[in-house]
Amino acid sequence: MRMLLGLSEALPSLVEAKYKTAKASASLLFSPTEVAVIRTTSGIPFQLRFCPTLAKKPTPKQDDAPKKKFNPFENPAAALHIADVPTSNPSHFLMLNKFPIIAEHFILATKANKRQTRALEQDDLEATYACLKAWEEADDGKQKRLFAFFNSGDHSGASQPHRHLQFLPLESMHEGGITSGWNLLIDLVVSSAKTTGSQSGLLQQADLPFVHFAKPFESEPSGSELLQVYNELYQAASDIVSTFAPAHADQQILHPTDEGDSPFSYNLAMTTAGMAILPRRAEGALLRRDDGSEVGFVALNGTTLGGTLMVKYQEQWDLLRKQPELLDYILQAIGIPRAESTVKSRV
Repeated sequence: MRMLLGLSEALPSLVEAKYKTAKASASLLFSPTEVAVIRTTSGIPFQLRFCPTLAKKPTPKQDDAPKKKFNPFENPAAALHIADVPTSNPSHFLMLNKFPIIAEHFILATKANKRQTRALEQDDLEATYACLKAWEEADDGKQKRLFAFFNSGDHSGASQPHRHLQFLPLESMHEGGITSGWNLLIDLVVSSAKTTGSQSGLLQQADLPFVHFAKPFESEPSGSELLQVYNELYQAASDIVSTFAPAHADQQILHPTDEGDSPFSYNLAMTTAGMAILPRRAEGALLRRDDGSEVGFVALNGTTLGGTLMVKYQEQWDLLRKQPELLDYILQAIGIPRAESTVKSRV
């Protein structure tokens, strides 16, 4: 049975109202971006976003005395808090992202401080799917969709250890004609006709340069079915890491597991159509000029499975638009390379 959020009004209306109020009061800081669509050498479109504001973000001063890292999910600010879910005996809550680059970017976090690096549980997945479904079912005459993603581990783009998943409204990701021809990468992967050799029913998009696994939902999944799909995807990712890591110890650093953490980093993505996983070996890639000098490091998170990436510096923005083939290099660098990949190294 599908989790019922029990919200007082439609989820998109709640998020929109909260977002407008929080933005007007400067309780959240929206950073505008320039957007372009670049393509891999096989023609897969990615949104490239340029956000120079984030490059100017001040870094905290380092004092001699060690300080406990701030947890934004421990006592969420009222101005950002959207709702506890489900409303009866809530296990999670919804809140706005304080530093969005996409309008109405919001978060699902556990009420209890669970670890981001441990396996997701059934109620995490149920609440995620319930949000995805509620967004689409809003009766406002508009077609709406959400993209959900999860970052786990040091090489995944994760920034907070308290368990949380994130949502981006697809309508906020589109930028009119600028993003024409772009669609969610997970849609392409989930609709792929290519199945993996050893994992029954799991899909891979043959033209992507990193190993990944996906499974479509044949109908509306139950909580136990969501957990089963997650476990299948996670096991497939674990198997490929177990094969790759021993032979490439310099490229795949595994994490300690003594606290129940996953031994590897990964991103997970979900829509109402299916779920996908991307095992990670690096947070990003270092871009260089033709003379070998450094342009800068480009970091990617779970929005990779949505078909997006972001840069903070003008030269990175210019270089990737001028040489979009570097996108293949970045994508191969963050994941486990596919055997047939022929991407040339730029390190």
